[in-house]
Amino acid sequence: MNDVKGKLAKNKVVSGLFGKKSNSNSIAEVVKKARSYFDKPLRTLPAYDPEKEGPLVDFIVPDGLKELERYWLQEPYSFVSILEDRRSTYYRLIEPSLTKFDKELLERIYEDFQDILILGSTHSKSEKDAFLVDRALFLLERYKADISKATLLKIIYYLKRNLLGYEKIDPLLYDPYIEDISCDGVGVPLYVYHNRYLNVECNITFEEEELDALVIKMCQLNNKHVSVSQPIVDATIQDGSRLQAVLGREITPRGSSFTIRKFRKDPMTPIDLLGYKTCDLDMLVYFWMVIENGHNMLFAGGTASGKTSILNATSLFMPSTTKIVSIEDTRELLLYHNNWVSGVAREGFAADSSGEITMYDLLRAALRQRPDYIIVGEVRGSEALTLFQAMSTGHATSSTMHAGDVQTVVNRLTHEPINVPHVMLQSLNVLCIQEQVYIEEKRVRRTRSLVEVLNVDPETGDLGINELFNWEPLEDCFTKVGDSHILQEIMNVRGWDTSQLRNEMENRRKILAYMYEKSIRNYVQVSIVVQAYQTHPKMVMEAIENDTLESMIQSIAA
Repeated sequence: MNDVKGKLAKNKVVSGLFGKKSNSNSIAEVVKKARSYFDKPLRTLPAYDPEKEGPLVDFIVPDGLKELERYWLQEPYSFVSILEDRRSTYYRLIEPSLTKFDKELLERIYEDFQDILILGSTHSKSEKDAFLVDRALFLLERYKADISKATLLKIIYYLKRNLLGYEKIDPLLYDPYIEDISCDGVGVPLYVYHNRYLNVECNITFEEEELDALVIKMCQLNNKHVSVSQPIVDATIQDGSRLQAVLGREITPRGSSFTIRKFRKDPMTPIDLLGYKTCDLDMLVYFWMVIENGHNMLFAGGTASGKTSILNATSLFMPSTTKIVSIEDTRELLLYHNNWVSGVAREGFAADSSGEITMYDLLRAALRQRPDYIIVGEVRGSEALTLFQAMSTGHATSSTMHAGDVQTVVNRLTHEPINVPHVMLQSLNVLCIQEQVYIEEKRVRRTRSLVEVLNVDPETGDLGINELFNWEPLEDCFTKVGDSHILQEIMNVRGWDTSQLRNEMENRRKILAYMYEKSIRNYVQVSIVVQAYQTHPKMVMEAIENDTLESMIQSIAA
């Protein structure tokens, strides 16, 4: 330790510019001196070939554990090993190991970076990465530290992780299979919700000061204030994921805690719903017809039942020529429509909530924007009444709410705090009940029931419904149990006869089946096909018949 400090203390350039020994009290003079070093082409990392020079990270499975799977997060720096024993399954994050000298060198660079980074003015992530690498190499040159290429890359990895990312948990944000990251307190293992292995224990824990600092950092990086007086924070972090954090032990006795619900940059599409068996082909064709023709839909279900996923997926059926306004409390929706206004509610700036913009405020503003479609992420309060008023005045709407069945939906809508009048409920056209279920010990999401709302008894408030599809648990399949009144209405409005309606539905069935068979599931690709069929149906059907749909997508995207 003393040798390292002695070697690094000889760096007069760094200490003179940024250390405590500087005699200059003028920030301008410090910046002027620094520019002579910094106004040069940025330094870059040397090329590294793991096959020739060896891996940066390695892991041996401990005795008594069996490795189920291993995959990279940030190759060649970090990977995940899924382990199991007789008791449970474990998620192990594997990162580069550092020697004692490496750690001391990293700490010294980290200290000097506190001053250096404020001299740079960068905005994009790529600029910040390049700036960080340049400054780190600058310091190492001044330190004259004799380190290997592998050690250099390891140090840069940890600098990026700690200074530009979210420290210990940053690699987890790169895992495409993780849905939730949950820290329950000090000294408690982190838990992640994995698509394949459900809730699994991770090999990450926090000391108290470390956890408090991370919670404060996450909030500050996302322009949120957290303190003892305001210990609960809801925020959207840099990649769009949702953060809920609590600071200190007064509210959570086990210490600070946080939960991150990851945002899908590649959202669910109708093809994904088909692949996961959330819906079947006939149901998706029905959604396409109903949404394209401007009918109102509500997706209900319990927590993590897939409400928002199916809302986003079916919203891709909205015509490209229409104006769409979406309203959410935290950003989750992602559409491929040019004429789309995305609104996100925000909290107030002070204890009196001054400056607060609620979903109700956004919805009222949306009605003045002449939208063809309104999407509300979730209705739970006064915005629901405004949403039903929008339905009644001819706006096509889609939304979600927490409710496990049709009757619970009616009860929630017609009682406090929502209080939608019974007569307004008949403005709702389609109600879809989502559910999270277990099939052979595997947790999956299914559309439990799909019903049409026919009428509402004004005296009793009973909802007259027409059930179209329901899910059969024993066979894990969907059964059609009724004929659609809405499709008949669409046929009459469009001036079609029965054969034309049947032909339109068959075309959509062919399109969805083809995309499923060819694994055309990206939300941009699906949107291009749906929008192309709305304007040039013959072209799309010919592309399917000639097996040239993928090339058609590429030409349109270009």
